[in-house]
Amino acid sequence: MRTLNLTTYMTGLLIGSVFGGAVSDKYGKKLLLICCSAVHAVATVVVAFLPYVPVYLTARGISGAACCAIHICTYSLGVEWSLPKYRIWPPTLFSFIFSLGMMGLPAIAFLASGWMQFHLALGIPQILFLPLYFFLPESPRWLLLNKRMKTLEGYQNRSPEDKHYLSLVRLDNEIQKPLSEKTSTKTESNFTNFTSPTILLRLFIMSYIGFASALTYYGICFSVGSFGVNIYLAQFFSGLSEAPSLLLPFLVKRCGRRPFSMGSLFLSGISCMLSLLVSKFCDMPALVMTLALMGKLCMQYTYCVSVLYGIELFPTVIRQKCLGLVSLCYRVACIINAVATPDGRIPLPAMICYSSGPIIGAALCLLLPETSGIPLPDTVQDCEKQPRLKLNKYEHVWNILNSREVNGTICQTCVVN
Repeated sequence: MRTLNLTTYMTGLLIGSVFGGAVSDKYGKKLLLICCSAVHAVATVVVAFLPYVPVYLTARGISGAACCAIHICTYSLGVEWSLPKYRIWPPTLFSFIFSLGMMGLPAIAFLASGWMQFHLALGIPQILFLPLYFFLPESPRWLLLNKRMKTLEGYQNRSPEDKHYLSLVRLDNEIQKPLSEKTSTKTESNFTNFTSPTILLRLFIMSYIGFASALTYYGICFSVGSFGVNIYLAQFFSGLSEAPSLLLPFLVKRCGRRPFSMGSLFLSGISCMLSLLVSKFCDMPALVMTLALMGKLCMQYTYCVSVLYGIELFPTVIRQKCLGLVSLCYRVACIINAVATPDGRIPLPAMICYSSGPIIGAALCLLLPETSGIPLPDTVQDCEKQPRLKLNKYEHVWNILNSREVNGTICQTCVVN
């Protein structure tokens, strides 16, 4: 039942990642966010009154699809309504609140007296806070692309900060000209955008990072009860391990997107590798759990930065579709985890993948540009203008080595002659 439950939920997340980006591009992020939040709340409450296996599995699949669309919309709206220097804060705050929810979940499960009380405690707050979603603004770039100027003018009158931000957005020459006139909204146009080598390379790297992140993160989450610690305490510490994500903006500000992503991926792989070695040669479950949760924290850091990184790497015209494809790979890894660990224990091959996958992802980050403090790209041409990895500082060293090799070859030739 555990495997079927996780597989159904992760399949729902997979479906949401496939259709969430395309639907939000067509109808807007705000509308999709409101609809999916309502569906998620209703599905949670229905399970409380109909505790049957078919109903439960159906509700879990629907909740998974809605949850994925909610994540896509909230992260995108948070980043798009932030100035470049503050873009890291929305993913950080969302992740911190997520960790608070994970810490509160074992308390609710411990205090709930039964199935109905547990699901009502989860579903009723969602319904009560649902009206607040109507006060959220729509994506300004989506409004510009769809010529919703009246809505934008209404947002400008809300506060001086909104007026200042929207004026900065509208000053961009690429946004002032309707992108629908420059790039057709037909399928051929989208296909042309996806044939760009720059977009394909970034899509491959971000998809791999998403796959490796999900494989490690959820592999540890699904097996948190197998570390030999009380299940409620293990779940609490699993959420607590992600609380330091509030330090993320300060670290990213000093390091940048690419170096920080490389460091967090590498540390996650090393932590999982040490956890594997300790579990095989030492009987220290607390240390094994600590190392595994440290790797999980680094993966959480990677996920937060990769969400922001992906938004900054892909152009507006196909941003949600690209993020949907990246999320698709992320969810495929989640399903693999649900099937690969049916008894909640991490097998040796899986732990090796948890260790090696992030390290390979850290190396692939070298091929990505640094996007800190630059405007969001609106077209493929804007992406190609972003700064890339510069190897000029290594050319001097390379020339010296080549000259030494040439001189050495000449000397050897003279000696032989």
